[in-house]
This record gives sequence, structure tokens and C-alpha cells, in this order.
Amino acid sequence: MNNLNRNGKILAVTLDHGLTIGPVSGLINMNETVNAIQKGGASAVVAHKGIFKILDSPLNIGKIVHLSASTTLSVFPDDKVIVGSPELSQENGADAVSIHVNIGSKHDRNMIEDLGLIADECTELNMPLLAMMYPRGENIPNPFDPKVVAHVARIGAELGADIVKTLYTGDSDSFRSVVDGCPVPVVIAGGPQVSNDKELLDMVKGAIDAGAAGISMGR
Repeated sequence: MNNLNRNGKILAVTLDHGLTIGPVSGLINMNETVNAIQKGGASAVVAHKGIFKILDSPLNIGKIVHLSASTTLSVFPDDKVIVGSPELSQENGADAVSIHVNIGSKHDRNMIEDLGLIADECTELNMPLLAMMYPRGENIPNPFDPKVVAHVARIGAELGADIVKTLYTGDSDSFRSVVDGCPVPVVIAGGPQVSNDKELLDMVKGAIDAGAAGISMGR
């Protein structure tokens, strides 16, 4: 996983939103976006396989191919399906793959099964797996509940993920319980949009102070 971190911390920029919500601002010209990310000092980019195919030049940072997909146009937008393979991703130069699991949604058992199977494939290939583990769905009244987030993160580790991405619980003390309960490195997602840069930096600092291995954010 050395290609995924710099100075011992992970800064992965997620660019999978174009599939989920469409070509929003910042995801129109992907070559410009990826070049800016590389110049900005990120350690890795997370995107779907088709985006990596259209880039004009090779990446000089970590390449994480996202294997999950769903869209906001769907009747079940929280139901992620597998749209790629670790083997082909590795053949195409991926440093790692990622998968998205929504725990608490109507179809979470299918996503849990997918996670276990993809983790086995990654183990056979010696391919690092980033599991994006979210408390999300009809059965989750508060997705930022520290106990719920800790449980969701632990599921990712239990099924073989090398890195778990999940929600920040809002403060360093409560997030420490998430990190302590997860035996693999934890990185935080961006979560709801913040009103200013200070709020974002405070969130990142709180997570790092709690022992997080870094951040994985997009929008």
C-alpha cells in the first residue's frame, strides 16, 4: 500500500460521483481535474475504470479503481452493484480497488456478500482493498452515531478490507472509538458539504488526532 500514502497518511480524492449523480461541476473535464489533483499533492485518485481509460497521461500517484456503482436515477440508489474485477483492474495498472457498502439499506446483505467475495479475490492477487463502509438506509436513523459507525467500520475489516473508509462522527473523542474498534487503517469520507474551509480542516484534524490514517474525499 506504499503507493497510496505519503508521509504515512492517505489523501485519496474520489471521483466516482459522475456515475452516481452525473457530470457535475469539477467532473466535466476529467483530465484537468486529475492533473490538478496530482499537482495538489494527493496520494491517490479513486475513479471508475472508464475514467482512467480516457486520461491523456499516466498517473504519477496511486490509482484506485472503484468497483461499485449505483445512480440517483434508480429506484434503489443505495443498492450498489459490482461493475468490475480486481484481476482486470490489476492488469490495467491499478494500485488498489475499492468497493462501496451501505449497511442498513434494503439490499445490504448483497453488498456484504460482494465485499467478502471481492476481498477474497484481492487476497489472491495481493491487491489492496479499500472498503467504503457507510451507515445508510431505512434502518439507520442517525448515520453519525459512533456505535453505528464503529460497527460498520468493523464489518469492513472483518470481511478482509485493507483500508476502511467511513463517516466522521463529529468529534475526535467519539471517532477514536471507531478507530480503536477497527483493526485496519481508517480514513474518513467527506460527508455533508461544509460551509467553509475551516470546518473541513477541523474535521480532518479531529480525525487524525483520533488515529485516522487519512482522508478520502471528493466533492
